[in-house]
Amino acid sequence: MRPSNRLRRGIYLLPTLFTIGNLLFGFAAVVLSFRGEIKRAALFIIIAGVLDLVDGRIARITGTTSEFGSEFDSLADIGSFGISPAMLAYAWILEPFGRVGWFVAFLFVVCAAMRLARFNIQAHSGERRHFVGLSSPVAAGSLAAVAYAFPTQRGPGDPAAIALLLMVGTLGLLMVSRFRYRSFKDLGLLDRQSYIFVLPLAIVMVGVLIWPRWVMLAIAGSYLLSAPLAAIGRALSRTEPKKNVSPENITR
Repeated sequence: MRPSNRLRRGIYLLPTLFTIGNLLFGFAAVVLSFRGEIKRAALFIIIAGVLDLVDGRIARITGTTSEFGSEFDSLADIGSFGISPAMLAYAWILEPFGRVGWFVAFLFVVCAAMRLARFNIQAHSGERRHFVGLSSPVAAGSLAAVAYAFPTQRGPGDPAAIALLLMVGTLGLLMVSRFRYRSFKDLGLLDRQSYIFVLPLAIVMVGVLIWPRWVMLAIAGSYLLSAPLAAIGRALSRTEPKKNVSPENITR
């Protein structure tokens, strides 16, 4: 085989290797959740999310997108960002709630599957600036960020446990909502103006390294609230009464 053909085949395999890594970390997070290692499981889900972001970017940059890669990525996502965070939530906070805990964990999985199905249907719509509904990697990463910051397991009588149970259910419902979240897919890293985003991205990365708990919580909370607040703002702007402009009110 010629070296050029080997290089071309390696380039085509590169996004798939990142997808396999995404699936591996998602599976490892399930195992760690069963062991009660909540903080490590949460970190693995976050790493899986980073790998999921990278594999799509690499496929688009190298021009190696394919139908197989898209389907494989989607199937990996239901494991890493549907089942894995649901198992983390169940082992971390939902198990003492009994059937209610089962229901909330399963609700998260169902909503993640529905969100991925919607994404697959709308993938060729041409809309790149926004997601309809919270993406499953962000929902899983947000849950993992909270679990990483507060890994202590709590009983059902604890008010914090009830709040976390409601949080898991809310994240699931946000995935199947009609809120429009910014996707940032229109930001090309190879564009001439990409340097504008280098400094903010560097600041965020340094913040995550120095204060991982609080910076990840701040990022997740800001993004989660962005779409509902924007929707409220649009609704208020539509309901504001328009000024009545008549010829008598026009000064000459």
